[in-house]
Parts: sequence; C-alpha cells; structure tokens
Amino acid sequence: MDVAPSGAHRWQGEDLFLEVRVQPRADRNEIAGLHDARLKIRITATPTDGKANAHLVEYLARQFKVPKSRVQIVAGHSGRNKRIRIQAPKRLPGTLHKR
Repeated sequence: MDVAPSGAHRWQGEDLFLEVRVQPRADRNEIAGLHDARLKIRITATPTDGKANAHLVEYLARQFKVPKSRVQIVAGHSGRNKRIRIQAPKRLPGTLHKR
C-alpha cells in the first residue's frame, strides 16, 4: 500500500499526522488502503461510548510501536473521518515512509 502521494499522511518534525476513515464493526482490525485520499482503517469495536476511538488508539499504538499516550485523535472524535497524531513512531506499517 503506497500512501505517500495521497496526502493521507504528513510529517511535522518527528510526529506523524494521519488523515483516516474509520470503519467500525469490521470483521478484523486492519489498515485497508486508501479511501477518498484518507487511510482506511477497519476496527472491530462498535462506535458507542467512545469504544471505537479507544480501540483505534490501541490498534495504532501497536502498529506504530508507541505507547497509547503517544497516539491522539486531533480532530473527528465523533465522526468516521479523523486526524490522528502519532508522536515519534518507532515503526511504519506498510509502505508509509518518512518524507
């Protein structure tokens, strides 16, 4: 999966910002490619009582090898389109690359 030309991610210093489209209630957790210039992420959690957001943060923390405290939802808390900040990721899944 090549997300570099899409604008789905950008670097600001050591921090990675992702523009994502979340699909809750999926069969499995996965980064599923691009959807309208956003990184599509499927998660198994339901979108009730903040469960999907918490699950998304946990999933991304595992994928990027950082503590949950270094993954923040910057915008889109109540919608499917979100902006995520990952502070100094230790790993880049897929073909995400620095700059």
